[in-house]
Amino acid sequence: MEVDIDISREQREQICNNLSVLLADSYMLYLKTQNFHWNVKGPRFYELHKMFEEQYTALATAIDEIAERITTLGAKAPGSFMEFSELSNIKESKESLSADEMIKVLAIDNEGVAKVAKSGITIASEAGDDPTVDLLTQRAQIHEKTSWMLRSSQA
Repeated sequence: MEVDIDISREQREQICNNLSVLLADSYMLYLKTQNFHWNVKGPRFYELHKMFEEQYTALATAIDEIAERITTLGAKAPGSFMEFSELSNIKESKESLSADEMIKVLAIDNEGVAKVAKSGITIASEAGDDPTVDLLTQRAQIHEKTSWMLRSSQA
């Protein structure tokens, strides 16, 4: 059945393109944050280990919400690592980083995800897609706050 929610197919495609990038960025940030959770070391281990866990746990919920919004709009949500790698602006961290380097990388990445979320607000707003505007606004706010908390955690 065709989706009939008073948003044209073209508008839904544009919205879903943005949401797909947001989904890929969120997933890659989830992986990176979990990696840092596992591998952080140093005198602030417990504090950062716990903070990173809270962040990747919240990202897991967000990933599901973003993917479900894509499918609600009638598109297929990307769901493979290859698709995420192709769509994402977030780059993997393969080298060992200090705790402060991890914090800096995650702060920058969270700001990048916030920018992707904000870039979709205009498209969704012009289409009258208030649920997506709400989702994107919440994601931008959360990633901006997370970046602030990370920056404030630097030694």
